Amino acid sequence: MSELRFDGRVAIITGAGGGLGRSHALELARRGAQVLVNDLGGAVDGSGSSMSAADRVVDEITALGGIAAPNHDSVATADGGKAIVQGALDAFGRVDILVNNAGILRDKAFHKMDDAMIESVIDVHLKGALFVSQPAYRLMREQGYGRIVNTSSASGLFGNFGQANYGAAKAGLAGLTRVLALEGAGRGIKVNAIAPIAATRMTEEILGTLADKVSPDSVSPLVAYLAHEECSVSGRVYSVAGGRIARIFVAETHGVVLGKNTPEEIQAKLSLIDVMDGERYHLPLSLEDETAIIAKALSEVS
Repeated sequence: MSELRFDGRVAIITGAGGGLGRSHALELARRGAQVLVNDLGGAVDGSGSSMSAADRVVDEITALGGIAAPNHDSVATADGGKAIVQGALDAFGRVDILVNNAGILRDKAFHKMDDAMIESVIDVHLKGALFVSQPAYRLMREQGYGRIVNTSSASGLFGNFGQANYGAAKAGLAGLTRVLALEGAGRGIKVNAIAPIAATRMTEEILGTLADKVSPDSVSPLVAYLAHEECSVSGRVYSVAGGRIARIFVAETHGVVLGKNTPEEIQAKLSLIDVMDGERYHLPLSLEDETAIIAKALSEVS
């Protein structure tokens, strides 16, 4: 089996000054990629900034014989997103790979969450991915090639107490992944997402004994595969932790076409509507697929 290399490829990795982003940057650089290491250098809650985080990772990559450049712009604004992509162009002349990894936490029970907690987390996670992806996607579309890896989360896909802001943003990233995968399919662009669990400064207080088994570098091999030209999938979300990888997907039950479309009939048929029977479910891959499923179901009773 030949090694998956990135010689001649340029990667942008946001939030790469530590944790998962640093690990992704080191993994791609070891395999030949030229890496723009983006990090604002803020605290876990997004406050403050420092150039040292990104610069340290660039120094690590350089010491290993790799090629990297730092970037300190914020992902949370459209101007910041454009500046990050322009930074890669200025340093390396092109953009082939984008890993949207930047993130912050401002956890609180929903009834106690203030506007700033909601806006800041949405701005960094969801808007940040949109703001960096759009200029990068335009370049990828012009050159007929690109790879985008988004960072979703089990908190958004399955839920987690105290993370309404974070969960909403991370669920939004799964939706963004599906849409960009569809739009980029004809232009050589593949877009996937990961839902990682790893021991970082954002998770150190909640993982307990699991922390020793889920290091950031156990996640980066999947990112490297999804970022590679040999990646054969697009529009998918993968759970990844400690070397375990599983696909997460959205499905729907077979469903029921109601004889009488009333609240009372829904109440009576809810168990049939909800039933999850191994083979009796649909896996729509787009709105078009979902529309076709509905049309077929309605035609069978008309």
